[in-house]
Amino acid sequence: MNERHPQVNILMVDDQPQRLLSYQSVLQELGQNMVCARSGVEALEQMMKQEFAVVLLDVSMPGMDGFETAAMIHDHPRYERTPIIFVTGVHDTDMDRMKGYKLGAVDYVSIPVVPEILRSKVSVLVELHCQRRELQELNRSLAEANARLELAHSMLQAEKNRELQMLNEDLQAANRELAGANIALQTEVGERQRAEEALKEADRHKDEFIAILAHELRNPLAPIRNSLDIMSQLALDDVRLKWSRDVIHRQAMHLTRLVDDLLDISRITRGTINLSREPIEVGAIVTRSVEAVQPLIAEHNHQLTINCDDETLLIEGDPTRLVQILSNLLSNAAKYTDPRGHIELHVKQHDGRVEFRVRDNGVGIPQESLSKLFTLFSRLPESLERQHDGLGIGLALVRKLAELHAGDVTANSEGVNRGSEFVVRLPLMSKAVNFSIPAARLPEVEPAQIVPRDGTFRVLVADDNSDALDSLALLLEMAGHDVMKARSGQEALDVALEQRPDIALLDIGMPLLSGYEVAKRIRAAPWGSRMTLVAVSGWGQSEDKRRSKEAGFDLHLVKPVEFDAVERIFTQYAIAREVGTQRSGAVATR
Repeated sequence: MNERHPQVNILMVDDQPQRLLSYQSVLQELGQNMVCARSGVEALEQMMKQEFAVVLLDVSMPGMDGFETAAMIHDHPRYERTPIIFVTGVHDTDMDRMKGYKLGAVDYVSIPVVPEILRSKVSVLVELHCQRRELQELNRSLAEANARLELAHSMLQAEKNRELQMLNEDLQAANRELAGANIALQTEVGERQRAEEALKEADRHKDEFIAILAHELRNPLAPIRNSLDIMSQLALDDVRLKWSRDVIHRQAMHLTRLVDDLLDISRITRGTINLSREPIEVGAIVTRSVEAVQPLIAEHNHQLTINCDDETLLIEGDPTRLVQILSNLLSNAAKYTDPRGHIELHVKQHDGRVEFRVRDNGVGIPQESLSKLFTLFSRLPESLERQHDGLGIGLALVRKLAELHAGDVTANSEGVNRGSEFVVRLPLMSKAVNFSIPAARLPEVEPAQIVPRDGTFRVLVADDNSDALDSLALLLEMAGHDVMKARSGQEALDVALEQRPDIALLDIGMPLLSGYEVAKRIRAAPWGSRMTLVAVSGWGQSEDKRRSKEAGFDLHLVKPVEFDAVERIFTQYAIAREVGTQRSGAVATR
């Protein structure tokens, strides 16, 4: 029995005794009280005697079948929420499943039963039942406590009631939407075109949710990242503090990569990702990819061997995405290889294509997992995954990015604990084609703009998130800049009007006035054309960057922003404007 929860009842209904015995054998390790019934009538009698966490119900039974039994169970107010798992070897069509779900079934299990699947599904429902029972007990305790403290906490109770009312309204609205969706699905059975439209709409909502989720995750990541940058500039005498800082930094970077991968998958799925195609040498791809994963490789004390036949081989594609492909594979190899392992990277030309081979001596891949390895959210078996984290999207992203570059990716492994090899093949670009690899470009700016004073700037930082605002402002002050702060769009506009800063770092989603509106009003003022405006936001899709540009921003940075990137921007703008000032023969002053 689970030490965390008291024992619960599981009802198993089947007219065949041998199946009941098999269910008992499969589920006995859950440590719960298992009750058997050989007919629908006997099942209903058991339901009236005691409460059950889950009902395992055979569909095909003589007399009262599983569908009828389920309907009668859920018709009773006491058991309308009791979860039912249908077990069937016959009624397994989509229409049968729809009928079962309408009757309140939460899942289907096909015969012959796979013990691990059945045990897992029942375990989840038992856990949910226990949690629901704990929640009910907790609610009762809270009700009693609230009754005793009602006079002392009337204002707090009123606020809780308001929040609960809003939550109930949201839940009711969601239930109405779900009810409407169910009705729509029932009327659209067999109409393929309308079903496809409904799926597209669902995908749109999913992508909107992912974008919102990324934004909400990036907001707290920004002050965390800023605080780490502050700590990195301070002396940490205690080795434990330095270790703790490094742990937080690694995990924050990992969370940032997860958010970026989620958004990339969403963009690729919708076909909205834009590739910036240009010639790039494989040597540059390898160098930048290794730089990206070097901290992870060093953390695990791995030995990385690189063998590149010809670093001048050319690929036409998006440099950032090509580096992302290779760095994801190297990162995967590092994570799934025990410390002090060996990772090999081989790059060569073969049949008019460039092959990137990443080989490791890590945990390996079971043969049955190879076919679904590049499927979205696919993961290795639990025995191999338990030491590693992730969402199962990295390899799916690698495949989609490779396909966007007219390439492919394959995986090979001789089995568990025998390592693995991933091979990416991309089209080779002929060196005979006339091209020029663009050099790093400085931002295009007007000559009569910022002239730094002794290498520092007067900077306005605006953000309604106090932690993000104060941490970024402190970093800038530690770098020697003169910093002004604003906690709303209107305050940012007032400070800009009064202080005329050189550079403004503006959050987009601020109260009173959004960052877009602040930028528009600054640009509309006679003095506003000389100010450098940088948008700093958790929103980072192409539409957000387009809106920033239209509002008058010079750059759009996505949270969490690396402080080194901010300093590079300051340096680039200072150089560009200094060159422009020298050419114009005049120095801008305020």
